[in-house]
Amino acid sequence: MAKIILGFAGMPGAGKGTAANYIKEKYGASMFRFSTVLSDIIKRLSLPVNRENLIKLSEILRHGFGEDILAHVVESDALSDSSDVVVIDGVRRINDLSGLEPLSQFKLVAIDAPPEIRYRRLINRGERAGEKDMTWEQFQAEEKAPTEVTIQPVMERAAYKINNSGDLDALFAQLDKMMAELRAQPRV
Repeated sequence: MAKIILGFAGMPGAGKGTAANYIKEKYGASMFRFSTVLSDIIKRLSLPVNRENLIKLSEILRHGFGEDILAHVVESDALSDSSDVVVIDGVRRINDLSGLEPLSQFKLVAIDAPPEIRYRRLINRGERAGEKDMTWEQFQAEEKAPTEVTIQPVMERAAYKINNSGDLDALFAQLDKMMAELRAQPRV
């Protein structure tokens, strides 16, 4: 079987990580994140791996080496991976697509849910510091942050759109349907 490379885009709490983990578990996918490269560098510098440092390093690298620098690293990692299915979690910027969109194996997947549902998920999971105590107003303000406003234009370019407003069974059924369609397509 030819390789399938999936890029997941979506706002915080939409279910990208849940979808990526499902594809990893059910279809044996390898998983990559744009933030992995940044985390590796931050660790090598003996700095705390936190959101502030991830954003700062991302800005430095993009400014110094081009807006698509991380896209080429992720593209190289995905292509050199031995798995038939690769998931790239957290495509956030149009420039993140520069190395991926030209690949015949690549499909961008937008995962979306209404803001109210995403807010409830964020405070329930408490993955990042302060999420459990986040107010609705703070959530709305974060949605307008420079790191977040770039996501919707990326999502508009998606080949597949997953509505994650329901339960896990509904999400998984949509992902299974997508995978069946992708596996049925002839590969170059």
